[in-house]
Amino acid sequence: MRARVLTCMMAIVLCSALAVGVRVGAQDQQRSGIARYRVINLGNPLGGTSSIGNAMNNLGWGMGTSNLPGDTTQHAELWLPGLHLDLGTLGGPNSAVIFANRSHRGQIVGIAETSDMDPLQETWSCAGAFFPTATQHICLGFVWQNGAMTALPTLGGYNGVAASVNNLGQVVGWAETAVHDPTCAPPQVLQFEAVIWGPEKGEIQQLPGLGDDPDTAATAINDNGQVVGISGICQNAVGALSAKHAVLWQNGRATDLGNIGGHGWNTPTFINNQGQVVGFANQSGDLINGQLALNFHAFLWTQERGMRDLGTLPGDAISEALGINESGQVVGVSYGAGFSHPRAFLWQDGVMMDLNNLIPAGSSLTLEVAGDINDRGEITGTAFDSTTQTSPAFLAIPREDSTQD
Repeated sequence: MRARVLTCMMAIVLCSALAVGVRVGAQDQQRSGIARYRVINLGNPLGGTSSIGNAMNNLGWGMGTSNLPGDTTQHAELWLPGLHLDLGTLGGPNSAVIFANRSHRGQIVGIAETSDMDPLQETWSCAGAFFPTATQHICLGFVWQNGAMTALPTLGGYNGVAASVNNLGQVVGWAETAVHDPTCAPPQVLQFEAVIWGPEKGEIQQLPGLGDDPDTAATAINDNGQVVGISGICQNAVGALSAKHAVLWQNGRATDLGNIGGHGWNTPTFINNQGQVVGFANQSGDLINGQLALNFHAFLWTQERGMRDLGTLPGDAISEALGINESGQVVGVSYGAGFSHPRAFLWQDGVMMDLNNLIPAGSSLTLEVAGDINDRGEITGTAFDSTTQTSPAFLAIPREDSTQD
């Protein structure tokens, strides 16, 4: 098995190196205008009906999840066109790469269940937001490199999440402490805090909360060591008022990134090396009879302009920005009312475009979510295939014959 994994890795590195030369021309052309894309169906390699591309690094590696037969479990997945690798788990049913990973050193981070059960039977962040079913297995952050998945420590609690890794080998995410947090909503029990793991093995550093917020989570880190994430109360360890504040950590200090009028779901998803931050946040009017509604829009935050509402595609109600590259191109998803009719978007030069309008006509794929974009403009995400009635992951590559619109 080890030999097979190493053989696959050698093939991946070779394909990545060849792809770099092919795509440089497309990158230069894309910068001069709006690119057109050719789309590769990455399929559902593990036998289920759904896969999601959540990360895209500059080696051309697509990363995310793929469902197993029955669609009740999923594994973290690594894709290149014509090649895939199941990253496995830590002994439990599920694993996933959930946020943009931009390491070019062969490191991939995510979450995976162990064979052990959570004695507190918490739903936790993993099953609450990222896995198809709740199993009550303990879930931990992992680092995968050279065919091996390694679990990351917590802060004394049972569960943890690894969200992002930079080129220095620093991993960020969140981890439970042993504190029984009164702001948690059952079945969640334990407090969780934003952490940085590494770069040395076994290193873990807790990041401070904003003001008197008891709980935090980090979602991304750039190569300058800037970290973004959320700060708020425990609730269900995902979203809502757990994301009362969007936060930037720099030099050990937490800074509030502001909001676009709402009271929750203020969630950064990635930060590039320019310090530009994308994510999603509730608009004003999100409190209805004292309950926090879901009415978030994609945002772009910069030091100069603060948090900017990027809106939605025409006719839609909700949007999320999920990735940004060094050129400032933003990708994500725009939904109709009630999270209906998802459409992948590309935001560039102040304009949000339906990515489906930039691919060849007559494709059987409808691009529903754009999960990430690398510095060559390559995009990964999830689509709907009208031919097979399944939801495969996709890779969209700028065409060399693209012309400026």
